[in-house]
Amino acid sequence: MKLLLTGFDPFGQETLNPSYEAIKLLPDRMGSAHIEKVLLPVSFENSGAVLKDAINACQPDAVICVGQAGGYAGLAIERIAINLRDASIPDNDGNQPQDQPVVSCGPAAYFSTLPVKDIVSALKANHIPAFISNSAGTYVCNNVMYTLLHEIHSSHLSIPGGFIHVPYTTAQASQKLPVPPSMDLEQIAKGLKTAVETTVASLKAEN
Repeated sequence: MKLLLTGFDPFGQETLNPSYEAIKLLPDRMGSAHIEKVLLPVSFENSGAVLKDAINACQPDAVICVGQAGGYAGLAIERIAINLRDASIPDNDGNQPQDQPVVSCGPAAYFSTLPVKDIVSALKANHIPAFISNSAGTYVCNNVMYTLLHEIHSSHLSIPGGFIHVPYTTAQASQKLPVPPSMDLEQIAKGLKTAVETTVASLKAEN
């Protein structure tokens, strides 16, 4: 079994992005599951292509994309991606699309096909703050989530996929005023490990 995990480059004024830094802390194998880790650019135009190439190369059994949501106090398991690019700040290419679709003539939205409620329950059981989010925003994170689910749908892939937002690390938060909510990087990694294990268990139960 293979799981593809993706994180992002730093963006805005940040020098690190906890999404990929936490993924790097995860083992390359969890039980019977091999973990593929891919770094995505914070780019509306290029992130989807890198993601699709990774899916084609890896042929995963599930895909979990991860991004940073500064200001969150826990892991947000995203439920919905919408067909909209509407950026409040430029991406790392300097692009700032407004009122544009992710996929022209694509459906208005896709729902995550990860076991979102089971993941939240497992995280809370491990004393990791977590919640279901019904908005992945309109920035590159939502762009990637929508692209992922559209690719799964349009290519008729029988794999679950979805997105998780993670908070600032404590190191990031310590440099900001007022100090925002944060989480230790190791705790974020523990949460992502739990999400992977829950997804693997769900796949095994289905088979």
